[in-house]
Amino acid sequence: MNHSGFAVVENVLSSEECDSLTDAICTPFMCAGVRNLMSNSIVASLAHDHRLLGLAANVLGETAIPFRATLFDKSSTSNWHVLWHQDRALPLATQFNSAEWGPWSMKSGILYALAPAWALKRVVALRIHLDASTNDNGPVRVVPASHAAGVLCSDEIDRLVSTGPVQTCTVRRGGVLMMRPLLLHSSQRTRDQTRRRVIHIEYADTLDFGRQARLYAA
Repeated sequence: MNHSGFAVVENVLSSEECDSLTDAICTPFMCAGVRNLMSNSIVASLAHDHRLLGLAANVLGETAIPFRATLFDKSSTSNWHVLWHQDRALPLATQFNSAEWGPWSMKSGILYALAPAWALKRVVALRIHLDASTNDNGPVRVVPASHAAGVLCSDEIDRLVSTGPVQTCTVRRGGVLMMRPLLLHSSQRTRDQTRRRVIHIEYADTLDFGRQARLYAA
């Protein structure tokens, strides 16, 4: 994980746990993605599950604090393509002046800023698969070890993707894909009729990065 920037851990949740989660938080009328789910008691409980905390702590150190959760629901009727990118925006409690943080934006009433590389190195994302991610339903693709290059401009992203290698991350139901935010990743549109529902939970080793930069639990 530390070298490649990602890892797949299978069989973290049971099939019964996946059923309970989909019944509780997924509805037939869901849109493609639902943000700010740390306010949902079921998702917050999952984020603090000892198995997930243990996975995150293995990457971050002794402390792993969940601060953001998003539900993605990709299917033939809710389908999209994601270009190659890094996850650089973090939710913050207040806006402040800093040459390192920004530009700023507002999403669903929450402040976000693009974070510096040193802060993003203290974050890891766990993608819990409520459905299997296969080669045909729009799985995540990554460029292994690309996170080590730091924050990348568009030309650098194009160069790393073109030179590769590119790896497709298939994950069985109940498995977890662990990713560093600066890891280059993308996903294609689904080509079949199966759903791919994923709870994306992000953890940090601290909520306070100093100089007023405090993460907001979203």
